[in-house]
Amino acid sequence: MDYSNTWDSIFGRMEQMVRLALLLLATCTVVCFADSPKAPATASTAVHGKLVQRENQPPAIETADHKLIVLAGDEATGHVLHDKRLAGLDLEAKGHFTAADRFQVDPFYTRALYVIKDGKRLMVTYWCEICSIRQYEPGPCWCCQRETKLDLHEPDPE
Repeated sequence: MDYSNTWDSIFGRMEQMVRLALLLLATCTVVCFADSPKAPATASTAVHGKLVQRENQPPAIETADHKLIVLAGDEATGHVLHDKRLAGLDLEAKGHFTAADRFQVDPFYTRALYVIKDGKRLMVTYWCEICSIRQYEPGPCWCCQRETKLDLHEPDPE
């Protein structure tokens, strides 16, 4: 009995399946990374000053020369910038100017907001004392739903 045609058929199908699997893998890779966050196109700069929160106005930084710079950012950054516990504190924001008096803060995941206290640069975080969970946006703890407290601390060494 001649099995050569059978083996050729089996190997031919396996080769087609491998090609199909590779094609699916390549397609999935492209789809997964198509909307991944991208680094800002321009180099980041930093602005320093007191965080100003005014009624029905976007948050701003008041610089040492009393110039107001309006801050904008992604949703998570907006939550932090609107936290009343940060009002009046010295803030450093990394990002880029979109106009002379407007500043776009870098994406939240880049850790672009810091409080300056006693000459130290501190990360803005929120701590749940009940669950011992650290969050990076104000609001209730995702576990127990109790309000988190503002917890400024030195960044981890890189």
